[in-house]
Amino acid sequence: MLNPQRIDHLVSGRAGLSRRAFVTTTVGGAVGLALLPGMAGAQAPKGGSKPTEQPLAFVSIAPDGTTTILCNRMDMGQGIETGLAMICAEELDADWRKVRTGFGDQQGQYVDPLFGMHITGGSNSVKNSYQQYRELGARTRAMLVASAAQAWGVPASSLKAENGVISGGGKSAGYGELFDAAMKLPVPEAVTLKDPKAFKLIGQPTTLTVSKAKSTGTQAYGMDVQLPGMAVAVIQRPPVFNGKIGKLDATEALKIKGVKAVLPVPLDRGGQGVAVVASGYWAAKKGRDALKVDWDLAGLAKPDTQALTAQYLALAKKPGTPAPKLQADVSGWSKAPKKITADFVFPYLNHAQMEPLTCTVDLKDDRCELYYASQMPGIDAMNLAKLVGLKPEQVQINVQMAGGGFGRRATPASEYPREAAAVAVALAKAGQRMPVKVIWSREDDMKSGYYRPMTVHRAEIGFDATGKIAGWQHRIVSQSILKGSPLEGFGYKDGVDGTTTEGMRDPYEIPMNLSVHHPDVNVPVLWWRSVGATHTAYVMETLIDEIAFTTKQDPVAYRLKLMGDKPEAARHRAALQAAVDQSGYGKRKLKAGQAWGVAVHESFESVVAYVVVASMKGKGKDRQPVLQEVHAGVHCNLCVNPRAVETQVQGAAIMALATTLPTHRITLKDGVVEQSNFYDVAMPRMPDAPKVMTVSIVPSNDPPKGMGEPGLPPLAPALANAVARLTGQRQRELPFKFA
Repeated sequence: MLNPQRIDHLVSGRAGLSRRAFVTTTVGGAVGLALLPGMAGAQAPKGGSKPTEQPLAFVSIAPDGTTTILCNRMDMGQGIETGLAMICAEELDADWRKVRTGFGDQQGQYVDPLFGMHITGGSNSVKNSYQQYRELGARTRAMLVASAAQAWGVPASSLKAENGVISGGGKSAGYGELFDAAMKLPVPEAVTLKDPKAFKLIGQPTTLTVSKAKSTGTQAYGMDVQLPGMAVAVIQRPPVFNGKIGKLDATEALKIKGVKAVLPVPLDRGGQGVAVVASGYWAAKKGRDALKVDWDLAGLAKPDTQALTAQYLALAKKPGTPAPKLQADVSGWSKAPKKITADFVFPYLNHAQMEPLTCTVDLKDDRCELYYASQMPGIDAMNLAKLVGLKPEQVQINVQMAGGGFGRRATPASEYPREAAAVAVALAKAGQRMPVKVIWSREDDMKSGYYRPMTVHRAEIGFDATGKIAGWQHRIVSQSILKGSPLEGFGYKDGVDGTTTEGMRDPYEIPMNLSVHHPDVNVPVLWWRSVGATHTAYVMETLIDEIAFTTKQDPVAYRLKLMGDKPEAARHRAALQAAVDQSGYGKRKLKAGQAWGVAVHESFESVVAYVVVASMKGKGKDRQPVLQEVHAGVHCNLCVNPRAVETQVQGAAIMALATTLPTHRITLKDGVVEQSNFYDVAMPRMPDAPKVMTVSIVPSNDPPKGMGEPGLPPLAPALANAVARLTGQRQRELPFKFA
């Protein structure tokens, strides 16, 4: 077995051995692939621990003490590469100054230990791997101590591990000196973990390990991968989803200097595209511009936003499929003295991650190696193996750092790596086998990608003068994200997609009857940061606020009254109070022309509350809100890295602000997406950011929850509630519109 210390730290997968070599040499091939649920039960190596519990698959310590800790996920800016390393290093008692980070791959040891599959999503990374990484650190430390005790002939109990050094009995040795011998010892099945009171790293504001590289422009992303002899390809896609090639004339494209090939390729959803392969991106793009393609669009549905909106609004007036656990008796709503009937419309949205999609494929006769940012490398490996005609174990996925994702890099059908692999296969069949990087331009992804589903809500609420709700009849119309996907079994039940209804009702004690319509539309849909909560939080929190306003109650006090004293709402109350306390709500007078806005919401088991201050600018229909202050209260249980949580909340708030801006939407006309770049889709700019932004984290020692997504849902409704007080208009649609 080769010495795993020679990994050269694997900081970004750019130096030293490949990840494949690392896994092969350090695990010795004893761990099988775990590609789908139920396949994670690979044979446990000697020592009694599971693949996900094997220190050698995650930790490597060089002779100089440099400690590399691999992340079993993909990092797209949420900071889990650092967070998981902190957890492991805490129990390992490593010298944090010498800790480096990297990524695992599609091998079995890097599955989510609770789901049994490879996945980065649902804000599950720290939540599901907290115990795992603590135990990995503790096992590694125990093996280092045992190695020193064996070498020195002393009891392990007489030795101390601290800051990367084992000491005792007048002797000491750095972790790097002991690591080789330690990793040859049996892996302990049971380990003693620290009392949280003894934590030195966990809970401390810590700069991300990649911050310097990112801030200096030296961080490598999937877009930066370079292989010897590599070509670059772009794909011309049909204007309507699932279109096929009718007639192709590549004559002019092949005349472009640098163009190597023009090849028809299958696309993700059964359509066809034309790949232009060239020596570089510009030549490929120029070649694509010169193509002449007549598309076969016969028989395809051509969705139109205006028509879909009318269809959805009509459906919302009819009972749909009952949502489980939300079937209360709401017959009293029609007799209540006060009523609200409201329709809400939410558009399709593009993920708009800063780094466009890219995937590099090196296809050989007996193996296929890919380099890209994958949120589900196990599923991808299985899907890609079928496409390239190899076994799953012959497919190696080198997970890269991603420049944003927001769910776009987690397509259950492995959309963009499949399309890249299809280009590599077509090249090989044409006798031009070579590594190829397939790049999606911003326009490619915006016009031919996946989107957050367009969604309509209809609420019919009856209540009295005290705000007591007699009944809440609710219907949602939205495409299902999960239906028909490999993940359907995770959340599609009894005809209802759980990602559509998540976030409805709770934590409020109200009688709600909810039903759902899932129309089939020829538009590909996918989860978008915080998924269903992007619309359910908005609907719930603006309507609750409207009832408070109508019944002349303080919006904070009314929310607390609806929550009651039930234990499951304790975290909501704490987060809301933290935001209130930090903002000075109720204790200071705002300037003329300013108003408060409040919202609180739980998603992915973390609670975020916002108290905002807003004003208005402009006149008439051109009016726009100005977000002056944002104060967040956060309850995510134990906070591993407060600095990472703070930045996630700040980023999520700005992303949520984008959803309120004019033109921030995706629309279709006769089946064609009308937007193509950021000049068509409004994005927040520096002047749009609030002048004041605070994040208050509620202390807790309970096991941590996720924070990549929960900061987004409550911001837009908090702003909308402030706008309603300033203008008298309730915003029933995103982005905001003013009469």
